Amino acid sequence: MPTTLVVYLHGFRSSPRSSKAVMTGEAINALSTQENPIEWYCPQLLASPKESMGMVEKHIKDSKHDRLVVIGSSLGGYYANYLTEKYGCKGVALNPAVRAPRELASHVGMLTSYDTDEPYDFRSEYIDQLRDLQVEAISNPSRYFLMAAKGDELLDWHEMVEFYKGSEQLVLEGSDHGISEYSDYLPKVMRFIFG
Repeated sequence: MPTTLVVYLHGFRSSPRSSKAVMTGEAINALSTQENPIEWYCPQLLASPKESMGMVEKHIKDSKHDRLVVIGSSLGGYYANYLTEKYGCKGVALNPAVRAPRELASHVGMLTSYDTDEPYDFRSEYIDQLRDLQVEAISNPSRYFLMAAKGDELLDWHEMVEFYKGSEQLVLEGSDHGISEYSDYLPKVMRFIFG
């Protein structure tokens, strides 16, 4: 019986409780049936990129699945590029940080997570760990779906569009980094994953 594993990777200082993660998880779980089982995996990522990817890759290895799809938002989109290239699977990038080491270099220090206000230490060595995961160019654009908002206040949508050249792209006029109208566009994400 073919099973699909859908991995969702949240953004920097975010969590599996982010609105996009919750909405996507509900849509995926609603599609899962006995004949067509889908496993939803949306872990709390760790401050360390290396440990985060180690944890996710262990789950991918241990999970009994025939098909893998990775979805990532912001920093999660950066991780999704790495995993999509490594496993040759489909990847969905939502306002991804395509150059995370550059974007996050100024954030080294004590931070709090958005949902819980829990403090955590984002160390300079984590920037080096991010560099180790950098995808310079995607090898097969047809495996990717990009959703980029022109109104993203944190990341440059031009850079995203260029990075995912040749892939399916949905470029939103306006919107914001969190893609507040995500529910309107979720059907397109689902079509790409299961189409």
